[in-house]
Amino acid sequence: MLTLLTTALLAASHASPRTTSLTRSLRRLTGVRQPCSARRMSGFPGLQVPGGRRFVPLRAVEADVRPVHHTGPPAETLAAAAMQKDSSVDSGVVREIAKDTLVDELRSLQQTTMRLTERLDKTEKALAEYQAIIGVDELKERLERLDELERVETGKKDAESKWYKGNVNLGEVGRLWLGQSEIPVAVYKPIDIGELFGGALFLVLQRFKELYGPAYLLPTGPTSSFLVLSDPASAKHVLNSYGTYEKGLVREISEFLFGDGFAVADGEKWKIRRRAVAPSLHKKYLNTMVSRVFASCSQRTVEVLRKNPPAEEINMEKVFSELTLDIIGKAVFNYDFNSVSSKEENPVITAVYDALKETETRSVDFLPLWKLPENIAQTVSPRQQRATAAVDLIRRTTEDLIANCKQQLEAEEAARGEAEEFNEDDYLSEADPSVLRFLIASREEVTSSQLRDDLLSMLVAGHETTGSVLTWTLYLLVQHPEKMAKLQEEIDTKLGSKLEDGINDLTIDDMLSLNYLRWCVAESMRLYPHPPVLIRRAIEDDVLPSGWKVPKGQDVMISIYNIHHSTSVWKDPDSFVPERWSTYTAPRDNPNERNTNYHYIPFSGGARKCIGDQFALVEAYTAMATLLYNFDFELVAGQDIKMTTGATIHTTNGMKMTCVPRR
Repeated sequence: MLTLLTTALLAASHASPRTTSLTRSLRRLTGVRQPCSARRMSGFPGLQVPGGRRFVPLRAVEADVRPVHHTGPPAETLAAAAMQKDSSVDSGVVREIAKDTLVDELRSLQQTTMRLTERLDKTEKALAEYQAIIGVDELKERLERLDELERVETGKKDAESKWYKGNVNLGEVGRLWLGQSEIPVAVYKPIDIGELFGGALFLVLQRFKELYGPAYLLPTGPTSSFLVLSDPASAKHVLNSYGTYEKGLVREISEFLFGDGFAVADGEKWKIRRRAVAPSLHKKYLNTMVSRVFASCSQRTVEVLRKNPPAEEINMEKVFSELTLDIIGKAVFNYDFNSVSSKEENPVITAVYDALKETETRSVDFLPLWKLPENIAQTVSPRQQRATAAVDLIRRTTEDLIANCKQQLEAEEAARGEAEEFNEDDYLSEADPSVLRFLIASREEVTSSQLRDDLLSMLVAGHETTGSVLTWTLYLLVQHPEKMAKLQEEIDTKLGSKLEDGINDLTIDDMLSLNYLRWCVAESMRLYPHPPVLIRRAIEDDVLPSGWKVPKGQDVMISIYNIHHSTSVWKDPDSFVPERWSTYTAPRDNPNERNTNYHYIPFSGGARKCIGDQFALVEAYTAMATLLYNFDFELVAGQDIKMTTGATIHTTNGMKMTCVPRR
């Protein structure tokens, strides 16, 4: 999104002396160098015709026309949004850039207007040449298709509104000649700006799907865009084409925290690290987590909630975020954040939330100052200072935990008198059932920094996602009391004795026996997927099953939300119907992308599928069963529950409920 703002702010040929340094840095980031006629689409291949001739007049025309008919928001809107989105940005710098550049932009647009007649004359000549090559009928058909697209985008029904009389997007003309005319280009409306820049991005993508179909280009700058895909076949193709697509933008966003962690690594390093980490999440080891970590942390949350008066309003989104942080801390690091019950501020907890918030902000940040050199970024935005300080503290804490775990294992080996092969008893430590212990005890050759990055990948990936799953599952259940009652009856019947007498003997099999609970969680993740979109980048030219072309370097956004809410995929897609899953899966089998043919992809798919999917599901089952066995919940009336986008789907102002003990 940066290029949208940068193009507007750098529309002038010359920046003021006070903003020259920042201007140059922004230009280096985005590749935007000069406005209008000075900017060229150097990668535009033109039209290849028999005889080796290549027609490229549209390249120059597009560069001059695009600023006039730019589909993104104006500079002043973006500048205001930038200050609203990130209040830590130096508002004086932003205003100075906007002030100076808007004046120059007007001058630039005047010059552009003077050139339009000449350029459009060249366009007419180019079309005449194309007509001579492809014939009158073919040219007419293509222009009619473009005309129809233009009318749909602008909402015009007037038959006289031809493409050459409206806001013609010559980039689309270029794609027409390149055989990509089936892929329309989304046009931003004022209503979309707030959602795109800090709101519920996935809702805008859904509206665009209704306008443009299951594939469209979402412009992010003068030379960049996302190819947004909203059909299961395309999603399956992209996610199973490892080697053709990589993480791309996801890695850029998360690298400050993940480093070389397996979650964002690509190529051989990813293969090596995934093979090392995956066994720690195997069912036979995960089984020890159910009672020792999942259930114990959930029970501690029950004890905290019991202390609240029955009528007291509780932000359950916050409670679930704290619960899942406690779980992931114990499960991954053997570190007790104690965030649910602690009333004192823990600097490590604060740092974790600051880092998580920064990761989510970067995912929707259209002014990514974090891409600037570190000294400049921290000068312009105190937010970057906080993020850097938070990551430094988290890394130091993690490195200390790694060192302590190594010392503990060395002491155990010394007590035995000799080093032994790693076995299940090493992992099943009463004192430390963590993934960290597993990875160190396996004696794999790995640096402490690599181990640290892998564990931090699990911390971020495993915290907010499960917290959001629990939040939206409970939200759906309290709005459907008949389904809540059915679920609580199942929990009481199948697990009542264990939950009443104690939690130390809960197992994965106990959780998988709760069929209705599994269906409720699956239905919640269908309606509110976490994340709502997946991002990839093509590293080779590709062709989708539909025939759409994906050039090398194209960023791709798979809208899981659109697929999960598609009327062509699901019956009553916007309704909460847990029972629908009874026909999709066998008993005790969790719904996934394979048994639904990619109609349902909450954990991605293919080689890069989330390796912690079973961990997250069993964690969610255990927490939900424990809480619903102990409490009845009710949504506080009068709330306006709105959604916003980060790494997951959050509420804008929390989710307040009351809870009354059932026993």
